[in-house]
Amino acid sequence: MEVRAKKSLGQHFLVDQGVAQRIVAALEPLDNRIGSTVPAEGNSDVLEIGPGMGVLTQYLLKRDDIRLKMVELDGESVNYLLTHFNGIQGRLYEADYLKLDIRRLFEGQYRVIGNFPYNISSQIFFKILDDRERVPEVVCMIQKEVAERIAEGPGSKTYGILSVLLQAWYDIEYLFTVEPGAFAPPPKVRSAVIRLRRNGRKALEAPTASVDEKLFRTVVKTAFNQRRKTLRNALKPLLNPDAPGYAEFIADPVFDLRAERLSVEDFIGLSAKIVQHLSY
Repeated sequence: MEVRAKKSLGQHFLVDQGVAQRIVAALEPLDNRIGSTVPAEGNSDVLEIGPGMGVLTQYLLKRDDIRLKMVELDGESVNYLLTHFNGIQGRLYEADYLKLDIRRLFEGQYRVIGNFPYNISSQIFFKILDDRERVPEVVCMIQKEVAERIAEGPGSKTYGILSVLLQAWYDIEYLFTVEPGAFAPPPKVRSAVIRLRRNGRKALEAPTASVDEKLFRTVVKTAFNQRRKTLRNALKPLLNPDAPGYAEFIADPVFDLRAERLSVEDFIGLSAKIVQHLSY
């Protein structure tokens, strides 16, 4: 029994066993996490997103340092997994990860691993961000272009919204590239494996003010949505030209820059300036 790859679900099944083993090995053993900013307790819980035919699952099940649960949307894949892997009943959930209440699966912290469907990878990351206090580590394979964007620093043309929002809360490593031949059917793009580890940031703090996360996200998205414009022009929808001191405020040299030039800390500082501006 084989599972038919479904274009509507963005399925490309990894068949290279060596790559699968490297991905699973990138999820750190708990005894190697000394000095982590996140307590080890609870990190043994692991969620695999989109196991497909179990190319990662087979190696994850061999690890005695993790307690594995899986979520899979494709009913055909669910039937395949239940047929080929003993003892996963009650640990495999047929559901849409994006709509799933994760607290049904884990009460505390859990780590995430998976070959993310490329067509929804950004949505998966946004959901992980929303639950970041419970997700200390993520290992995933995604489209190479997206992986580079996420891991890139300021000054690059690939640096963007996901780069800033994820790097605000996670340290990100680009681990290795995966060629199309490692999949069936082969995708038209190259893939890459990245690892995210929760950093020590507890809140968005600038020297002058705390920053509401909703505003921070709005500033970042608005700035990059017109990335060819300077911030002075790109951020106009968020500013109040009638506020006292507006001319002095908008003369700040930061507004001469484009979004791609700002680091995470710069965006936090810029958001704090906007908070003060809007509070007049």
